[in-house]
Amino acid sequence: MRRLAAILFRSFLQGLILLSPIVLTGYLLYTVFDRVDNLIPFFPRGIGFLIIILFITFIGYLGTRIFLGRWLFDAFGHVLERTPGVKYIYSSIRDMIGSFVGDKKKFNKPVWVCVNKDPETWRIGFMTQRDMAYLGMANKAAVYLPHSYAISGWVIIVDSKYIKPVTRMTAAEAMKFAVSGGVTNITNPEEEKILNET
Repeated sequence: MRRLAAILFRSFLQGLILLSPIVLTGYLLYTVFDRVDNLIPFFPRGIGFLIIILFITFIGYLGTRIFLGRWLFDAFGHVLERTPGVKYIYSSIRDMIGSFVGDKKKFNKPVWVCVNKDPETWRIGFMTQRDMAYLGMANKAAVYLPHSYAISGWVIIVDSKYIKPVTRMTAAEAMKFAVSGGVTNITNPEEEKILNET
């Protein structure tokens, strides 16, 4: 009886491990869909979501393909940047979003940073400022270190000699590695084949 209970319990845990990523991903997607869909009430289910997606797509097209649209958005952004109080909120949000996506994204230079010499400890991060001399810190660079399992992190100013570039990962893979707490295994397919053969 105990053996059967142990088998059932292990099977239950294995089922949780297999189902949790699928269920949580589905729940997150459903929550996003539900929140967006409810922004426009009094429409049949899904129509509000479709309208908002089409509207955002249209604005994106207008802002990138049509000169007048781009000029209007730039002019509106310029007004927000000159409005007391609002400018700090607007510029912070704009810079934060622009750091992750768009043509001017900042988190595209993954680096290893030596944060301790004894014992030798390295952290993965993203170089955001290569030269801090304009702030009176010559030969130093700014590196953003993301937290694991969170969307937060901190910026450190470190001597350039303690930084070396990440060469075996793309920026997206480096972010995934950092946010997953190093659990995600980023391996080149050819290297993985060699490792499996040995």
